[in-house]
Amino acid sequence: MSATLFRNNLSRSALRAASSAAPKRAGLAGASFVRGKATLPDLAYDYGALEPAVSGKIMELHHKNHHNTYVTSFNNFSEQMAEAKAKDDIKQQINLQPLINFHGGGHINHTLFWENLAPKSQGGGEPPSGALSKAINEGYGSLDAFKEKFNTALAGIQGSGWAWLVQDVQTGNIGIKTYQNQDPVVGQFRPILGIDAWEHAYYLQYQNRKAEYFKAIWEVVNWKAAEKRLQ
Repeated sequence: MSATLFRNNLSRSALRAASSAAPKRAGLAGASFVRGKATLPDLAYDYGALEPAVSGKIMELHHKNHHNTYVTSFNNFSEQMAEAKAKDDIKQQINLQPLINFHGGGHINHTLFWENLAPKSQGGGEPPSGALSKAINEGYGSLDAFKEKFNTALAGIQGSGWAWLVQDVQTGNIGIKTYQNQDPVVGQFRPILGIDAWEHAYYLQYQNRKAEYFKAIWEVVNWKAAEKRLQ
């Protein structure tokens, strides 16, 4: 086992040990909660398993640092919100709500994102099949045409945000939508597949060549996970 993989395994083992100290239950969008608190989910693969599309160092920083910050902040602000409600402090509740939305959205989005990805040895990059493949072909002509449209949407995001393949919960139709910052896909639309366009998702490896990241990420997209979300 390489030194890098060994360190990755140690890091993931430590995270698992910390998160398994209390019972878990399924939470919103697959996120896990312990006694009402959000917890950092384990990855189903090692940090370096998505290389060369996404480097192990980026995955480690993205998961252990960025996502964990959203989890910690969401829990902290949620506790402050509970205190504000107990005191009937309406001003404080209003002040806290955007922070809870941002960090809670970051947790939900990243939890889905990790599920969106898989090493090639586990099916990453294999094209969709069944109903999802049919919907993409009917809506965009082909998978390649869909990817081109999706990457155009990603490139059009100003600043930080996400692009999502979504399904309208009323009509069942699929479409591509972009969201700023950490706004989650809620309400009328159901998230099927999302790509993180924040700089922390690619800059360490691709620097200002984000178009290369948008192209490479499809090599490790987990279409099987996306297919399960389509209803």
